[in-house]
Amino acid sequence: MYHTTAIITCLAIAFYLFTSTEVSRARVRYGVKLPATTGNPDFERIYRIQMNTLEWMPAFLPSLWLFAIYVGDAAAAALGAIWIIGRIVYFIGYREAVAKRGRGFAIQGLAVVALWIGAIGGAVWRLVHG
Repeated sequence: MYHTTAIITCLAIAFYLFTSTEVSRARVRYGVKLPATTGNPDFERIYRIQMNTLEWMPAFLPSLWLFAIYVGDAAAAALGAIWIIGRIVYFIGYREAVAKRGRGFAIQGLAVVALWIGAIGGAVWRLVHG
C-alpha cells in the first residue's frame, strides 16, 4: 500500500487550497474585484503563487505516484514532502518580493525532476527486466 504517498498527496492538495484562500483574502485586502487578476502588485504575487502551484501539480502528482509504484512509497513520500517544503519556501519568499522566489522554486523543481526521473527509470527498468 501507498499510505505515506497518499498522506503527501492530501497535504499537497491542502497547500493548494490554502493558496486559493490566500488569493481570496488578498482580493479583499487589496481591493481587486473579480474577475480582475491585476491591479495591485502585492495581490498579483499572491495570485501567481497560487497559479504556479496549480501549474506544477500535473507534473508533481503523476510523478509522485508513479515513483511510489516503481521505486517505493517511503522514498516517494520523502521527495513529495520536499516538494511541499519547496512550495512553502516559494510562498514565503514570493509573497515578500519577486526576487525572493528562487530558492523555493529550485527546491520544488528539483523534487519534481527527481520524482519524474525515478518514475520513468523505474518503469523502463521493469519493462526491460520484467
